[in-house]
Amino acid sequence: MYTRTTQAQIENPTLSLFSFRNSSGLSLISTLWILTVLSVLAMQMLYSFNLEAKAQGSFFDRVKHHFAAKSGFEWGVAKLAIDETNFDSLGEAWAEPIQQQIEDGIQLGGFINYQVTITDEATKINLNAAAEDQIRNLLSFLGAQPELNALGDLATRIVEGRPYRTVRDVARVQGMTDELLYGLQQQAAAEEATSGSASPTNTPETVLPPTLTMTSVGGLVNVATVYSVDTNTDSSGQQRVNINSANANQIRQIQSNNNQNVFSQGEANAIVQSRNHSGLSALLDVQVVSENVFNNIQDQISVVDTVSSNDGGFGGGDDFGFGSGDDFGFGGEDDSGFGGGRNNNNFEDDSGNSKVNINTASSQDLQELNGIDNGIAERIIAHRNSQGQFQNIDAIKQVKLLTVRELASIADKITTKDGDTVNGLININTAPVEILQLLPGMDQTKAQAIVTRREEENPDAQNQSEDAVKGNPFSDIGQLLDIEEIDDQSFREVVDWVTYRSHGYRIVASGVDASGKVIATCVGIVVRNGNQLTIPYWRQD
Repeated sequence: MYTRTTQAQIENPTLSLFSFRNSSGLSLISTLWILTVLSVLAMQMLYSFNLEAKAQGSFFDRVKHHFAAKSGFEWGVAKLAIDETNFDSLGEAWAEPIQQQIEDGIQLGGFINYQVTITDEATKINLNAAAEDQIRNLLSFLGAQPELNALGDLATRIVEGRPYRTVRDVARVQGMTDELLYGLQQQAAAEEATSGSASPTNTPETVLPPTLTMTSVGGLVNVATVYSVDTNTDSSGQQRVNINSANANQIRQIQSNNNQNVFSQGEANAIVQSRNHSGLSALLDVQVVSENVFNNIQDQISVVDTVSSNDGGFGGGDDFGFGSGDDFGFGGEDDSGFGGGRNNNNFEDDSGNSKVNINTASSQDLQELNGIDNGIAERIIAHRNSQGQFQNIDAIKQVKLLTVRELASIADKITTKDGDTVNGLININTAPVEILQLLPGMDQTKAQAIVTRREEENPDAQNQSEDAVKGNPFSDIGQLLDIEEIDDQSFREVVDWVTYRSHGYRIVASGVDASGKVIATCVGIVVRNGNQLTIPYWRQD
């Protein structure tokens, strides 16, 4: 074969050479572009493979730590299930933070760390159960300013918006701010991030109460709850007696801590006749002589002495005189007469009926009155011995059914609420000073005294094992009166708002890597009722 040369190529050899070189250059450039594209595609594929491998590794890592967190949560549930004390305190094993390991199910021979904390929901104010004043005090504690408007203040609106499923639900209440709900720390951090300032400064809108600092203040999400709950039983697990629904015989059976009956039949009747009681402290206002009993006996009692002396004289004593005693006199021995007779505690009215002098009558004399039994009679006598004589017969209605000390001795045995549980009580064994001081009748000094008492060494402690309860926790509400700083009035105000145990807890369990970084977290509320545990709230991050 041969190549035919055209006339133009013979005449112009330079054009022929250029055409040959141009064709070779284009081929080279095309080849280079193809190689470049292939390289880019290869790099992209390698990058994608790398990202996928990292994502897969991160996924497996997160899954592993998630199951570690769930294991920690189950550990917390088990810890609460085996707690058998009749109180709940920070000195028990469940309150200690825990760090444990589980085997890595993917990497042979590896381990995954998890950490668990259990906190008592009864250390917080329950927004669904707290009194309006408690919520108002809490908002003031968090820095809320008083409101004067037609809608009422924020505490009033929170109460009107009940019930709440979570604390965050109060965000819908008019006037609620992010600072109040989530806390000043978060707000300060946001200001620092936007301004570049190293340390936030207080503005008039964020002036703190005297006892607070920026680092110590949280929002409602930190100090409020809707999950605090306690069983409506005494320390032995027996159902409490509801003084608003029990009959007199059931009330008669109530015993104090030393297993002594507190109420006579007449006193039990007085409780029944004075219903409805708003709380345990309402018993301190119950009249031992009820209106019904008083109406029946008011014509039979007096506050006037019927004889002047034991000597002679008009209405005299046992010897001689007009209306004298045993020997001579008008209306002589044992007969009714003009001041006569032996009973110096009784006298006759115009109709000749004998009246009992409630200022001098003995217990036996008082029990002759309809509706007055031994228990009521003894309280009448104790009252006049401590308070002085009655100035008129109506004053007998001032005699009260119970003393504060007696109420303290039965506070754990009685209730004013039906149902198996009671919501919203604050646990004096776990609540911090900041929460205790917000309760009725409390202040910082009294709150600190409670904390000091529960943290001191228990003088009666005998079990020195590792699982022994630390401190000196309360096992009865009445023990509050053992604290010098808690007077009768303080106890009266706070008794309806506190408990010494809890059945609602928050468990936070986290899976952490080798550097201590939290990879996955499980948060749940556990409500314990005997051997049954329920989880009304659950979240995983």
